[in-house]
Amino acid sequence: MTEGSVPHMSPARITVLAVQPGEPPFRIVEVDDEVVGRATSMTDVLLIAAEVGITIHDLDDLDEVRWVGGGKFHWTLR
Repeated sequence: MTEGSVPHMSPARITVLAVQPGEPPFRIVEVDDEVVGRATSMTDVLLIAAEVGITIHDLDDLDEVRWVGGGKFHWTLR
């Protein structure tokens, strides 16, 4: 296996997991592999990060935020 074929694993401290059923649907937010909150929007992710002392400069930067089960615009169940 060459380095070019190794998938990129983000060093991001913040991970936003897949949408969960609820009213409204939400996504679990982890920091350093620990659950720290639930988000219903991108704004919630920014607020949760700020509460734990992390400033997110770019929600698209994989070194800052890892999105699992859909990107930053995915907030509803399919």
